[in-house]
Amino acid sequence: MDSPDIRMVLVAPSHPGNIGATARAMKNMGLTQLVLVNPREFPHAEASARASGAHDVLAHAASVATLAEALRGCGYVAATTSRERDQYFRVLDVRDAAVRLVAEARRAPAAVVFGAERTGLTNEELEAAHTLIRIPSNPAYASLNLAMSVQLVAYELYRASGACVPASPPQAAPLATTDEMQHLFTHFETVLQEIDFRDRTQSGTHLMARIRRFLQRAELDQNEVHILRGILTAVQNRRRRAGGSLP
Repeated sequence: MDSPDIRMVLVAPSHPGNIGATARAMKNMGLTQLVLVNPREFPHAEASARASGAHDVLAHAASVATLAEALRGCGYVAATTSRERDQYFRVLDVRDAAVRLVAEARRAPAAVVFGAERTGLTNEELEAAHTLIRIPSNPAYASLNLAMSVQLVAYELYRASGACVPASPPQAAPLATTDEMQHLFTHFETVLQEIDFRDRTQSGTHLMARIRRFLQRAELDQNEVHILRGILTAVQNRRRRAGGSLP
C-alpha cells in the first residue's frame, strides 16, 4: 500500500518525547511526512529514543517557523481540537475525516494539524483548516496526549487507505492551496476597504474571520479561486474607470 500524500503537522510541540512517539505512530500506519512548526527542542535524544525504529521518519522531519510554511502546497487541511468551537467551523468525526483526507490526497497534498500539548490550536491557526477533527472520548476526561491523538488519526488514515474510497473525478481541479486561499483573503480584504464595506457589528472585528470561514467551508478549487479573484479585480477596474479614488 502506497503512503498517502498526507502531512502530519505538529504546531509548537514542547516535549521532544512526543515528537519521537509521533514518528513511531506514523511509521506504524504507513505515514512518512512529519512537519514541525517551531518545536521547542528538536533534534533531541528523547525524540530519537521514543521513535523506537522510526528514525527514518524523524530524520526526514521538516522543521519550519510558521504554520503557513508547513502547509505550503497543500489542498485539503484538517485540524484536531478537543475544545468546543463556534458554529462557523465544520466538524467531522475522525473516521469520516480520514476517508476525506485520503480521497483528497489523491489530487493534491493534504495535511492534519495538531496543536501544542497544553494549549492546542488557536482560532487563528484553525483558519487554514477546511474542517475540524473530533476524536470521540469520555466527556469526563476528553484530553488526549499529543502522540495518542496522532496515533488515533494515523490509524483511521491507514484504515481509510485500504477502503473503497471513490476517486475524485479526473476533470476536477485540485483544491486551492493554502497560499492561494491566503492571496484570495488578502484580495478580498483590500476590495472591501476600497469600497468602504465595513463590519457593522458592535465589535467591528469579525467580518474577515467570518468570510475566511465560509470560504474555507466552501472548499474552493483552484479554478473557483481564479474566478473570485477575477470578479474582485473587475470591481477594482470598474471603480477606476468610474473615477473612484482608491485608498
